[in-house]
Amino acid sequence: MTATRQFTITRTFDAPRAAVWRAWTDPAIAAQWWHPHEVAVPPESVRIDPQVGGRYEYLMIAPDGSEYPTGGEYLEVREPERLRFSWADPGDAVDDAMQITVDLTEVDGGRCEMTFHLSGVDEDRVSEQSVFHGWTEAFEELDDALASTTERSS
Repeated sequence: MTATRQFTITRTFDAPRAAVWRAWTDPAIAAQWWHPHEVAVPPESVRIDPQVGGRYEYLMIAPDGSEYPTGGEYLEVREPERLRFSWADPGDAVDDAMQITVDLTEVDGGRCEMTFHLSGVDEDRVSEQSVFHGWTEAFEELDDALASTTERSS
């Protein structure tokens, strides 16, 4: 029997909820942060169709040149408050993939609280700690992407 794990990360961003939603659904912005530190996502590799049954995909490239194609299917889309989607290799079945739920809530001062929940980490395939660490770094990248996006729109 395979052990599966889950975790939740809650962060507050100094950006309005609409900007955080856009960061999850706009390919140009997603390419800036859908990766841990030191990893690149070529903008042309990002495809996003944020509707139930729609798919997304992107390619992460590690510093040593290793490539990690990633993708999934949107299972729930309620703009601007919730996204739920599978997360795996692009060809994996939804039933075999990890699932991510992102809830966005407006908080005081035009900020956004994001609750990110990932379930179905298959400990036989990947370490829960490495997945948690990767997403934590991605959200640090998201902070930077939101700051540069907000500066450009000011």
